Amino acid sequence: MVANLMENNVVTISGKVITDIEFSHEVYGEGFYNFTLEVPRLSESCDRIVVTISERLLVGKKLEVGQYVEIEGQFRSYNSYSNEGNKLILTVFAREITFLEDEKKIKNPNQIYLNGYICKKPVYRTTPFGREITDLLLAVNRPYNKSDYIPCIAWGRNARFSETLQVGDNIKVWGRVQSREYQKKLPSGEVVTKIAYEVSISKMEVGPGNRPTQRDKKPKETEKPEDKNEICQA
Repeated sequence: MVANLMENNVVTISGKVITDIEFSHEVYGEGFYNFTLEVPRLSESCDRIVVTISERLLVGKKLEVGQYVEIEGQFRSYNSYSNEGNKLILTVFAREITFLEDEKKIKNPNQIYLNGYICKKPVYRTTPFGREITDLLLAVNRPYNKSDYIPCIAWGRNARFSETLQVGDNIKVWGRVQSREYQKKLPSGEVVTKIAYEVSISKMEVGPGNRPTQRDKKPKETEKPEDKNEICQA
């Protein structure tokens, strides 16, 4: 059972370390650290993804800014409470790390597979440029009765299909982890820049027994992407 749950959430990212490692937390005497990995896109831009790694994976190794590494693990979530309210923090939890000689060794730098359940009504919308998007929140089970809640976005025909899904439907998705900057206005009037993380879906498959039906008419929502950012990394 545990092995099956581990296979519900598989991610591999490769790129350049761009921050020093910082202590995050300790569990049963095992220390965990965070750092940010710059992962290249085909468009020549990049995603900046936070990685959480155990000190045990770094024994005898030195992780420094500028190094190229490949991380295999899971995309995990946890709640963070602050004066700004409750936030869902997302991070790639490392299970393996491989040090690469240089960026030429990077192949397929950003891949993720999730098998989970729709836990919030999908929201169909269009961007100011007319692109169709559906926002999904996926609950992915992991061992010891825990779950990760992963925001996902589907595009085009996948977006039109996704809006018919119901809470509780089982779905498998393939895609990449992406970061996106947005601005948020605080109660004080200050505007701050934050980063949202989500899975951009390239392929999806509905589990057996789910039979979504197409709606006659799509909702006429025009919510901008930056309006949807309670799920973020501070």
